[in-house]
Amino acid sequence: MGKIVLFVPREEMIYQAHNILQEKKYPIEEMRVVRSAEVVAEARRAIGEGAAIIIARGLHASLIKQYTDVPVVEIVLTAQEMALLIMRARQIVKKPSPQIAVVGFKNMFCDMSYFDELYDIRLRTYYTSKGDALPQLVNQAAADGADLIIGGDTAVDEAAKMGIPSLFLSMTEESLRNAFSMAESMDYAMSVEKKSAAQIETILDNTYNGILRVDSDGKVTAANPLMEEILGELQETLIGKHVRTVLPQIKEEALLWVLKEGREYSLPMEINQYPVFSSLAPVLYDNRVDGAIITCHKVTRKAETEADRDKKRPRGTPALLKFEDILQKSAPMQECIRLAKLYALSEQPVVILGEPGTEKRMLAQGIHNGSAHRQGPFLDVPCDGLSDEEQRKAIFGEKGAAVQAQGGSLLIQDAESLTAANQYRLYQLIRFHVCHGQDIAQFRKVDVRILVTLRMPPAALAKQGKMRTDLYYLLSGLELEIPPLRKRPEDLEEKIKSSVRGACERYSRFHVLTEGAKKALYAYPWRGNLFQIDSFCDRLILTAEKRSIDEIAVNRLLRELYAGDEALFLEETEKTGGLPVYVSEEAERIAGLLKKYGGNREKTAKELGISKATLWRHMKKYEITE
Repeated sequence: MGKIVLFVPREEMIYQAHNILQEKKYPIEEMRVVRSAEVVAEARRAIGEGAAIIIARGLHASLIKQYTDVPVVEIVLTAQEMALLIMRARQIVKKPSPQIAVVGFKNMFCDMSYFDELYDIRLRTYYTSKGDALPQLVNQAAADGADLIIGGDTAVDEAAKMGIPSLFLSMTEESLRNAFSMAESMDYAMSVEKKSAAQIETILDNTYNGILRVDSDGKVTAANPLMEEILGELQETLIGKHVRTVLPQIKEEALLWVLKEGREYSLPMEINQYPVFSSLAPVLYDNRVDGAIITCHKVTRKAETEADRDKKRPRGTPALLKFEDILQKSAPMQECIRLAKLYALSEQPVVILGEPGTEKRMLAQGIHNGSAHRQGPFLDVPCDGLSDEEQRKAIFGEKGAAVQAQGGSLLIQDAESLTAANQYRLYQLIRFHVCHGQDIAQFRKVDVRILVTLRMPPAALAKQGKMRTDLYYLLSGLELEIPPLRKRPEDLEEKIKSSVRGACERYSRFHVLTEGAKKALYAYPWRGNLFQIDSFCDRLILTAEKRSIDEIAVNRLLRELYAGDEALFLEETEKTGGLPVYVSEEAERIAGLLKKYGGNREKTAKELGISKATLWRHMKKYEITE
């Protein structure tokens, strides 16, 4: 709390203040009778000694406000106090409808608009903002025929010189009590504001992001230390500059978007060779834009991924992933992992089935690390798109994967793409542990565990004539089918949260999903599983216009990206009735009522209990057509 000081013109006001403080301990630390000629000097002394608020009235208050920057609480006479003075004036004048003149500073008086009718007087007010004008106002009141003058010391003295009756602006304790209460409230508000400002200043000084504050005209008002470092310029030189001078990569349209329309905007920039991601957020106050906060996040370099490490390692190094690294909160995936752990104990080949984007390679690495071959290398070869010769060289050649994976495990991806000749070589590799090269009569003995991924079960491939019968019987023993994420709700939820969080961290963004957005994401089938979710969440976060992402934004992006999936998955689309989207209960109710009333907005709005304009905004928000 700050120091509060009371300055009054007369001693009796000090006694009144003491009486008030006996009732309630207001935080008044100093009370002093001060003459008008000394009030500015006294105010400056008090400020130097720590005064945060000064309570004063009339000329005193005007002078303190004019010559200092300290907040001033003005003592204003209440209507009850003015009424008492008017009644005393009538007793002194003793004539019907006397003309009463009130002379002084307007900041001292309450509203007296109806006093003429209430007290049967003719009230004339003579206000000024300068102390040296008071004698002239008293003369004017006398010339206008005033029967009595009410005012402060100067007005009373001047009235006495002219022989006109007068009353000093005395007051009861009520106006002082009001002033004390107001000063106490102001002191509390100032204290809260100072604490908030100190906390904000601490945050700005210690955040890992550069921050600029700009006013509604786009001029810089503050910059934190990290922004000074990024821009290579001190706050003192930045203040007052237009933000587009400081950050020219922010286009005029973007700035208007933020400062005029109150919408958020984000863009990547490069500042003094720093790659940064900038967010412009409007400061909204009483439904208007009062400037903006510009945050510049340094974009960290891409963390080295497992794939990157795989590329750097020599071929034939161990797989790093284990079963516990695989998402398995759902019961179906837990059962899949349970079987995989059992299959890892076998030397027989394992067939891994699953939709695109499921954890097929991860599961293969887990099986390798849970097997007797864990100390050996782990290699994988994709077959799809390779010619017969390319498949032979990649897998069975002199420097092929089967040879390099000696003592370890070999994952053959999309094995249904193998040609008939290479299917026979795979059969020989599994059955007799031999690797046939270009000449089928020549072979090398190898000790390698075979794992394969397929798009459909071996039985279905054999039935369609796409797999040799002997290979089918070899592969049909240990099959694992990874359930898609849409059948694993717990894993789907965790994956979406992880992908959103990862995208926010990668691009230094701070977005949250509404409950509606989460439901929309959980309801979508995600036929591309992990890969599709990662890709979608990157796009969602990079293009998000607001901090909070709702189901409208999610559904719009789903339609934009995957509307063509309906043609790719015609059978499933026919079952589901089109692209799956989440619709909020409010949107469903509005659409249902519009249908009920044949598109009549007036009837729909009436039943909803809202205006037609509000209904139109809801329809626009939820993209509901009539």
